[in-house]
Amino acid sequence: MQELVERISGLAPQWVVGPGLIAGAIIGALLIYKVIRALVRRTIGARNSILLPILQRTAGPARLALCLIAVALVLPLAPLSDGWRPALTHVFAVATIALIGWITIRVVDLAATRYLQRFRNDIAENFLARKHVTQVRVFKRVTDTLIIVVAVSTALMTFDSVRQYGVSLFASAGAAGVIVGLAARPLLSNLIAGVQIAVTQPIRIEDAVIIENEWGWVEDIASTYVVIRLWDWRRMVVPLSYFIERPFQNWTRDAASLIGSVMLHVDYAADVPRIRKRLEEIVKQSKLWDGAVVNLQVTDTDSRTMELRALVSARNAPQAWDLRCEVREKLIAFLQKEMRDALPRDRADISPPLAVYEDQAPTRYTGASH
Repeated sequence: MQELVERISGLAPQWVVGPGLIAGAIIGALLIYKVIRALVRRTIGARNSILLPILQRTAGPARLALCLIAVALVLPLAPLSDGWRPALTHVFAVATIALIGWITIRVVDLAATRYLQRFRNDIAENFLARKHVTQVRVFKRVTDTLIIVVAVSTALMTFDSVRQYGVSLFASAGAAGVIVGLAARPLLSNLIAGVQIAVTQPIRIEDAVIIENEWGWVEDIASTYVVIRLWDWRRMVVPLSYFIERPFQNWTRDAASLIGSVMLHVDYAADVPRIRKRLEEIVKQSKLWDGAVVNLQVTDTDSRTMELRALVSARNAPQAWDLRCEVREKLIAFLQKEMRDALPRDRADISPPLAVYEDQAPTRYTGASH
């Protein structure tokens, strides 16, 4: 190999041969990876559904590793000037640190994916699956953040100027540290809140929540924020610390079933038992009712009407909303068609004319004085 490099050096300038050998080594490494990848895919084919995702997710680190190996083999033989060799060696060291960090992130990703394959998300009562998905996602993102921070810090410490600055900064007074700590407080509080959420589980992926008077589902839990998918397809982005410091409603914390209420105002002449019987018929005919709760009560009265509250239960929040709308619509139709006397109306007691009272009175006051 050394003789081949010397022959090539005799045919071309030194500043061309050195970079050319390194570039050729990188191209050769990429071609070797392409051939190996094609052979592996042809060998495993579509029979192994586990190795194919691993092969796809490790494509980037594998290419970089082969390129670094090729450069490491060629770099000692390449005729480079004294100015180029230290710079390329430094780049090689930084790339190696990046490769280690990249491989570590991929290992964490594959381990998380493999762990979550044991849980099913295609069933209605998937609380255990959503619990583990939430925990794994939060821990994975926190771990990825720490790996990136460590990798970047290690790479920066390979530069003499940065290393000296870091040493002088840590050796100086604590004013700079206080400023950095205050600036990083929101980030750190959200990261800590993410760990708390992963452990205590106040929210999980696909939980139905009410936050800031908006109703929606928890779509994603990132390292510092939560994405809420609202009922009208909007997205609300909320800091993680919000769910630790402020109250909110979680409709699917322990179970997805919910009780919905339907309020009606009817006249005092309404036949409440008959309305109650019609309510039971409506929910029994509905596919949205879960068979748990159906009830009708008089909850309030005023000078004109009685307030009726119908309670019905459903398997989840969307079905509870649809069932409430269905019950309300059918009860109103029932009152309009079969019980019109139950519809609210105003009553008035109209007195007879004053002349009638005057004719019936035994005496009349004339206003004369005695």
